[in-house]
Amino acid sequence: MKSPRPTLAADRRGATLVEFAFVVPVMLLLIMGLGDLAYFAYMQATLTGAVQKAGRDGTIQTNASTDAGTTLDQRVMSQVNRIAKNATGTSSRKSFSQFGYIAPEPFSDDNQNGVYDAATECFTDVNGNGFRDIDPGITGQGGANDAVVYTMTVQFNRIFPIASLIGWPKRATISASTILKNQPYASQAGTTVQQVCP
Repeated sequence: MKSPRPTLAADRRGATLVEFAFVVPVMLLLIMGLGDLAYFAYMQATLTGAVQKAGRDGTIQTNASTDAGTTLDQRVMSQVNRIAKNATGTSSRKSFSQFGYIAPEPFSDDNQNGVYDAATECFTDVNGNGFRDIDPGITGQGGANDAVVYTMTVQFNRIFPIASLIGWPKRATISASTILKNQPYASQAGTTVQQVCP
């Protein structure tokens, strides 16, 4: 005699399929999130390496012109575009006569309030423009022996839609900087650092 069919409550066929249906969305979100983070890290490593190479190349006398800087920027973007075809980038170069001047221009805080008071306090004019600057760098590659801060900022589309699900923008932004000193390839015209008082 045949055994009776199990009741619906006791029937376990298809339970694995139901459990899998609950687990798959969470697993896919986790995999896509990890993939997005790995892609972001790979883009950052590629950009950092390309910026460091372009920064080193920029310190040579043959690359001191503005056109050479544009060529170096294009080399950086060609490295990035191998990974992200739709990536766009902007660069900046600021030169300083010494590494120590890559900071706000120092001032004498006579009243000890921690804030520069233009009417009563003196400052060291690093870039020779007659004004106290938070960023005293001069735009461009600078001259011989100048310290140069080269920065490239890149935007690119994320590869997974997970970002929009958690409120992140579709385009990610990364940035890389390097600070190098130009080679002593010519006589340096540079600015004279002087103390400026009201």
